[in-house]
Amino acid sequence: MRKLYILFIALTLANVACKDDFINLAPEDSPSGATYFKDEAGLRQALLATYNALRGLANVDYNMAEMRSDNTHYEDYTVNRGDGYVHRENIADFLDNAGNSYSANTYFACYTGIARANIVLTRAKAASIDEAVKTDIEAQAKFLRAYFYFKLVRYFGGVSLHLKEVEKADDAFVARSSAEEVYAQIIADAGDAVDQMKPPASFPQTGLATKGSATMLLAEVYMTLKRYRDAELLLKTLPGMGYQLLGNYEDVFSTSSKNSRESIFEVQYLQGIEQGQQSNFIYQFLPRSMDTQIITGVKTNNVNTGGYNIPTQDLIDAYEPGDKRLEASIGIAEGSYNTSLIFTFSAKKSVIDYTPAPGKVGVPYIKKFLHAHSNANNTNDNWPVYRYADALLLLAEALNEQNKAPEALPYLNQVRVPRSGLDAITEANPELLRPIIARERRVELAFENHRWHDLVRTGTAMETMEAFGNDLKLRLSYLPANAFQLESYMLLFPIPQSERELNPALTQNTGYEQ
Repeated sequence: MRKLYILFIALTLANVACKDDFINLAPEDSPSGATYFKDEAGLRQALLATYNALRGLANVDYNMAEMRSDNTHYEDYTVNRGDGYVHRENIADFLDNAGNSYSANTYFACYTGIARANIVLTRAKAASIDEAVKTDIEAQAKFLRAYFYFKLVRYFGGVSLHLKEVEKADDAFVARSSAEEVYAQIIADAGDAVDQMKPPASFPQTGLATKGSATMLLAEVYMTLKRYRDAELLLKTLPGMGYQLLGNYEDVFSTSSKNSRESIFEVQYLQGIEQGQQSNFIYQFLPRSMDTQIITGVKTNNVNTGGYNIPTQDLIDAYEPGDKRLEASIGIAEGSYNTSLIFTFSAKKSVIDYTPAPGKVGVPYIKKFLHAHSNANNTNDNWPVYRYADALLLLAEALNEQNKAPEALPYLNQVRVPRSGLDAITEANPELLRPIIARERRVELAFENHRWHDLVRTGTAMETMEAFGNDLKLRLSYLPANAFQLESYMLLFPIPQSERELNPALTQNTGYEQ
């Protein structure tokens, strides 16, 4: 009887304890979701995690922003038909579908950033911190959310708008909004960031977004929506924030010039064995080889990672004779291929008037991301997102689209003349100046993930890529016969099938339903 009484008391106490939340699943002696975001330090760490998502995007974005365009293509590797190779090739050849893993990677990278930004914004509201600090954190999170959504809407059209932290399963399953609704949210977020952020305090900058970053983002949004006057007014505020062009074009991309006066926003990378924050773009952008040392200075192979984002002859031909930017942007890897399509480097050569040595071939490669480093696949190169040169050329375009060609010329030539070493442009007819500005943007910003967006934004993607594809088929025998058979729906990418299987509320873009 005494044992039963003791058991009854124990069960009663356990029941009362459970009702009083005796079992507390939130640890009090270590960080948790319940405690981590209550102070400035925790919120800033969460904000840095949102910035970190930019690396995930930058690591794959060139597949869609450059290789989908006439700027770059891929190296022949028909000996291996694994998905990791075929899916990238399909994007470049307009043969991709909803199962493509690389367009999906871009989609998921953006939503990773959006989810993290939403956590910051949701938790900041409840944090007991100084209001000025809270405003700064919220403004940066809104800028990042706007940037990720701007990528998504241009690639995929209307997408799901997630504007708060996902706290339960139903929060994750949101139907697609219209493109107009997504743009409205981007403008709201970027506009708040412009109002609340401060210009760069000094140069070099910290790498965090500033008022200039948000201004440039919102201006590009307005350009995409053809709100040229709004874009003009924003872009004209940038000189007052201290931005300037660097004197030497090569210096813009040097690892010693990170976050310079020309930088408006760039994705931050840091070489080092332990940090895990390094870049490796050059190893992806070289021909596949068992030894890259002649180009990189480091003996290693890039057989499984290289062969992508190879500059096209079409782009090389777009540089006017004597344009100094060509030599600074593109080099030639000279060598030969074996029967397995693996390249052996024998020399690095200048792209200017290049003629292959007897028995050799020359493969163009991107020099902008080639700088001294000690460890393979461990480089210190940041990824440029927005530069002051980009802003000046966008301003020239905005003015020209308002039939203000004479006003556009000084901004165009401010970039062109010192950078190229060529004569100033004097064309004052807006119709004739338009393709000149487009060419200047192409060669000035080559390999910086602008070309595809520029083609779509200006309505020239279809005609440009059809002509490019016809020419490329004459040059490259390994292209599939059905490559570059463009239809207008291909200006958007398909919503990833894996995402639609998780969320039945998501509809597919026209043309990709099967």
